[in-house]
Amino acid sequence: MGRTTWSERIEGLDPERDCLEVHQLVCAHEFPWDTLQALSLALFRTYAVPSIGGLLARTGELTERTQQRYEDTGLLLDAVLEHGTASGPGRTALRRINAMHAAYDIGNDDLRYVLATFVVMPVRWNADYGWRPLTELEKRAGVAYHRELGRRMGIRDLPRTWQEWERLLDDYESEHFAPDAGARRVADATLSLFTTFPLNRWLPPPLVRAAARALMDDPLLTALGYRRPPALLRAAVRGGLRARARVVRRLPRRREPLFFRSQPVVRGYPGGYDVSRLGTFPHGCRAATGPGGPTLPR
Repeated sequence: MGRTTWSERIEGLDPERDCLEVHQLVCAHEFPWDTLQALSLALFRTYAVPSIGGLLARTGELTERTQQRYEDTGLLLDAVLEHGTASGPGRTALRRINAMHAAYDIGNDDLRYVLATFVVMPVRWNADYGWRPLTELEKRAGVAYHRELGRRMGIRDLPRTWQEWERLLDDYESEHFAPDAGARRVADATLSLFTTFPLNRWLPPPLVRAAARALMDDPLLTALGYRRPPALLRAAVRGGLRARARVVRRLPRRREPLFFRSQPVVRGYPGGYDVSRLGTFPHGCRAATGPGGPTLPR
């Protein structure tokens, strides 16, 4: 089976009607590692908006329980991707996400911007560092998938096209990126978490942090109060990722999906997990989720 097999399957699907299947194939078969990197770095963009980063700092969750919050966020989104939004673990995950958001005064614009990072950043990552860029069909499917996700999260005024999502993200960042002491603490804690990931443990932590910053653009670095990394380091990190892409392009296709739950960065649930118990339970909202569901495999 050639590397293009999944691409051929995707091209035979409808980007709106089959958006879940297309997005599953993109995220779990074609680009599981790249999607993880893109969305992990997208976290920092949300921190750079003070109304988002400041709130995350005030909860203390991402500074005091960074690994658990990182894993729970990924596992909740993973359940929606793997099972869909209508029933089962995906529906339970959406209830958990909505319960957590309802506990805080979060504006529609901020929620919509965070969703925009999910739509836009994987596309940009793959254009720069993936073994191939996403196709127009895959972009359209990503938009349809996230519009449905946003609708079920109660987010209003969702863009309809990839270009509209990209403009929303760029305009929002241009208007709202700004320094915030709390957001910087959250960003620092997340960078420290990155140094503990299995593939990074053999590297000096300062180098891991610097390599992550080397993938950030200047507006993001400025908003988070980070110095611009040396040009040589930027070139080395980005060149290394492009070299990896050339190798991956020649590998056989992935036969089994690799969802977030099976990525080596997930270490907190070796025996499996109950989606209904993931995340935070501010103001005693645990009761709203009902009894625990089945334990899902790691």
